[in-house]
Amino acid sequence: MSFEAKTVIVTGASSGIGLATARAFKREGANVLLVARSKERLKIIAEEIDAKYIGIDITDKDAAERIIGDTILEWNKIDVLVNAAGILETGNIMNTTIEDFDKMMDVNLRSVFLLMQTAIPFLKESKGNIVNVSSVTGIRAFPGILSYCVSKAALDHLTRCSGLELAPFGVRVNAVNPGVVVTNLHRAGGMKEEQYSNFLEHSKSTHPLGRVGTPDEVANLILFLASEKALWITGETVSIDGGRFLTCLR
Repeated sequence: MSFEAKTVIVTGASSGIGLATARAFKREGANVLLVARSKERLKIIAEEIDAKYIGIDITDKDAAERIIGDTILEWNKIDVLVNAAGILETGNIMNTTIEDFDKMMDVNLRSVFLLMQTAIPFLKESKGNIVNVSSVTGIRAFPGILSYCVSKAALDHLTRCSGLELAPFGVRVNAVNPGVVVTNLHRAGGMKEEQYSNFLEHSKSTHPLGRVGTPDEVANLILFLASEKALWITGETVSIDGGRFLTCLR
């Protein structure tokens, strides 16, 4: 899956699935723009893998224009946009505040919409594509993370609708729906180390294949969907979850 001389934007590139994806694209010859909030962390990664970076909060009002603008100034094109940035916070229908709900939508949905919309003129030119990082929670409902589930379900439908609308221009849009993957997502959402360790152990029983996933496994699927091997795939939300979405709550 060579991406030689292709230009790729990866958000959430400072850790987890985003970082694994950025590294994978670089191994395949792509020009990569790393996007995340931590400039210091991105600088280290960019030097390590020979990539460019922009440290920015993707919810900033001008973030999409800056990210797309910097990419065009550097390489004069965009071939792939990977939206891997996201947050997770706990809360149910009874105790989720509107502020927390809005924050989840801003990061997991609104910022993705704006980046996609801003990138479309350039993706039309390159016949490029978009891969969104969703979640098994976009397919199945889980208690205690209501706004996260809603944001990912909406992201799935954004993927399907935009895939349909952009197909006449040769622009493909797909999403991956991981189960539990070992990243910083849950820790950043407030889960303590002991809780997280117990959560990972329990997840062995909730995923039929008997284990959690790795960022590299998800990155491999993202590369496939972005590659010429997947030219007849668009509007798809592809599960990569050890069979988790097939099961009932346990």
